[in-house]
Amino acid sequence: MTQDAPRDSGRPRRPGAPHPPGGPHRPGAAPAPGRRTGAAAEPALRAVGLSRTYGRGESAVWAVDGIDLDVPTGQTLAVTGPSGCGKSTLLQLFGGLDRPTDGEVWLGGRRIDRLGERALARLRRRAVGFVFQAFHLMDELTAAENVELPALLAGASPRTARARAAALLDRVGLTDRARHLPAKLSGGQRQRVAIARALVNEPLVVLADEPTGNLDSAATHDVLRLFDELRAAGQTLVMVTHDERVAATADRVVSMRDGMLADDTRLAAAGGRGRRDGRTTHLGALLGWEG
Repeated sequence: MTQDAPRDSGRPRRPGAPHPPGGPHRPGAAPAPGRRTGAAAEPALRAVGLSRTYGRGESAVWAVDGIDLDVPTGQTLAVTGPSGCGKSTLLQLFGGLDRPTDGEVWLGGRRIDRLGERALARLRRRAVGFVFQAFHLMDELTAAENVELPALLAGASPRTARARAAALLDRVGLTDRARHLPAKLSGGQRQRVAIARALVNEPLVVLADEPTGNLDSAATHDVLRLFDELRAAGQTLVMVTHDERVAATADRVVSMRDGMLADDTRLAAAGGRGRRDGRTTHLGALLGWEG
């Protein structure tokens, strides 16, 4: 049986709510520009009329409000906006960690918001890598064992899991820390372990929630270098961030306000790539971070 095509949910938008940048979603419309995509390519991620509310009636809080958004395969997307605007909720909906109140979530051409919990958990293990601000490493496991664990849970043999972990720890520059417990690692090292863990199952997408929020400047630089490498390798990456330096590594930046998309900027077209070419001030002005 073939999967249903995405369709508008038909739910009226919150009174006075504008359509997101680019207008309402049109089924069959080509995805936004990105690497490794063609006219018929499915986006890595798609939101159609996506909403998440908490509470009911007049007390309802619209954390995400009628969002239509495509993330092409290979694109690095930064999601920005003030605290409480719905950024992290959107990321959780994309990763199947939360269920929408209305609308649709598509991952690699498959609708996931209707999946049962077991099927959704299997899909997350195989297709989504998560990076969190607080790292969420297992304290009793070494760096290598933390990276191996998702591979083992996804069905890889111990030998395969060890080989993948060793290769990824080498890639993030932590081969000499492979046997260390998290307590013996710096914040930047723990976040690099978390990034390696997110990549161990070769996911379709990596979702990163404030990945540099707990890091100093030097550690932030190391993580941004890794994200640059992931972008160059064509990894689909969605990052929630308050940090201009992080957003400047992306191909595209969307900003949120009151649960809705307020702006959508493709940095290459706008002369961006701010961190790499020194134009972070241009990006800050573009996104309203500077007066």
